[in-house]
Amino acid sequence: MQVYLKFDYVQLTKKIVQEKLSELGYKFNIIGFGEFNFLEKIPPEKLDEITTIFKEYGIEIVENQKRVLVQKIKDAIVEMVHSDKPLNVKSSVYIADKLNLSYAYLSNVFSEVTYTSIENFVILQKIELAKQLMINTSLNLTEISIKLNYSSVAHLSSQFKHTTGMTPSAFQRIINKRRELTTKNKS
Repeated sequence: MQVYLKFDYVQLTKKIVQEKLSELGYKFNIIGFGEFNFLEKIPPEKLDEITTIFKEYGIEIVENQKRVLVQKIKDAIVEMVHSDKPLNVKSSVYIADKLNLSYAYLSNVFSEVTYTSIENFVILQKIELAKQLMINTSLNLTEISIKLNYSSVAHLSSQFKHTTGMTPSAFQRIINKRRELTTKNKS
C-alpha cells in the first residue's frame, strides 16, 4: 500500500528541536522558526553533541552571522511558499517585512553567501511544492498556480519547464505512468 504524506516543515523542525533538547535535559526557549536560546551555559563538547544529533535530521546549527541571516531568509521563504493563507504582497515585501530589513540588503547578503538570488530560491521552492502537489493531491494546474500565487498557469508552466527541463504535463504523465506500473506490479 502506497501512502502519501503532507507535512509542515516549520512544525516538524520545531518538534524535533523541542524533543531532542528536552531529552538531553537542556532548558531553552524557542524564539521563532529556526531560532532558540539556551537558558544555561552550554559547554562546547555538549554543543558538538547537539550538532551531531540535529545533523541526523538535516538540521544544522549556523554560527556565521551572514549565514544566520541567509537561513532566516530561507526559512521565511519556505514559510511563505508553504503557507495556506493567500499572499497579497510580493515575496520581496513579505521577506523584508518578516525580517525587518531592506530587501536590497537581504538580496545582497543572500547572493554573496549562496551565489544565487532570492528570486531563484523562491522559484525553486515553488516548483518543488508544485511537484509535491501534483504527486500527492488531485489539484489541477490552475488550482496549483493559484495556490502558489502565480499570475497564470502559463507562468507556472514556464518556470516549471525552465527549472525541471519538462512541462508540468510531462511530469504528470511520468507520475501517472509510475503509478500504473506500481499498481500493475502489485497485482
